[in-house]
Amino acid sequence: MKYKDYYAVMGVPRSASDAEIKTAYRKLARKYHPDLNKESDAEKQFKEVGEAYQVLKDPEQRAAFDALGTGFKDGDDIRPRQEASGGYGGAYADANETPDAEEFFSDLFGARARQSARSYAPEYAHEWPGEDVHARVNVSLQDIYTGAQRTLSLQMPSVDDQGRVTFQTRTLDVAIPKGILDGQRLRLAGQGGPGMGNAPRGDLYLEISVDTPKRYRLDGRDVTTDVPLAPWEAALGAEVVVPTPSGDVTVTVPAGSSAGRRLRLKGRGVPGNPPGDFYVMLSTVLPPADTEAKKAAYAAMRQALDFDPRAHFYR
Repeated sequence: MKYKDYYAVMGVPRSASDAEIKTAYRKLARKYHPDLNKESDAEKQFKEVGEAYQVLKDPEQRAAFDALGTGFKDGDDIRPRQEASGGYGGAYADANETPDAEEFFSDLFGARARQSARSYAPEYAHEWPGEDVHARVNVSLQDIYTGAQRTLSLQMPSVDDQGRVTFQTRTLDVAIPKGILDGQRLRLAGQGGPGMGNAPRGDLYLEISVDTPKRYRLDGRDVTTDVPLAPWEAALGAEVVVPTPSGDVTVTVPAGSSAGRRLRLKGRGVPGNPPGDFYVMLSTVLPPADTEAKKAAYAAMRQALDFDPRAHFYR
């Protein structure tokens, strides 16, 4: 029996975890799948990967393989040496000894491994679920407030009658649900890559990217906007119309409001359970003193108010 380093076939270290072995198998099986790879030795490599995985995924078979040790090179003649204790140790076979492959695997891994030692079944090789496809879709802030319909054109993999993978443009009508958040994903079952044979298609995952207008800031379901006030509005109070994604709202600014004060409109943020809040951040804008009359008005205000803005600054 010729030795094969199954770890080398899978491209993993001998210390690889079960999850790492499974990941390597899925990657290599797709790479050498006869329906996807038309190289002359693809099917042979596909079978070798399948044989290696059959051994390494089974704890007993893997332990028995590991018991052979690391003193062999690919192509070396080997045979299991049965010890009195019932364990196995690796040893070179005599040049004349060429044990049957099934018999070797049966001795080394037990009767359950006989089928694994046989050629990897091409019937199984041509059944492979389709790959999941990922894409990003841009929506507006208004879209996530109300929900929307989008028509998307995507380049999707397809397998032609000769088994070659090509890319075709597919058009999909997608419903953007009300209340979906930036970064969330929509799963469209069965809209991904095609399966091999009778295997099902993969899924399509759409990551939502929200285009937020400059006047708004989005934080989860909460939305914030800056609202400028004249000095007398901040000092005396005012009724200010504030545009929100769900429509204009009249906000009462309390008298004596300073710049940086934040007013909360409960439940006016992105819809959800519970919905987010809408915040109005106040700022003060000074009128320009660009005429003599305006300068005089500022001078009169200074005289009338007798206000020192730095009264507490130096304490």
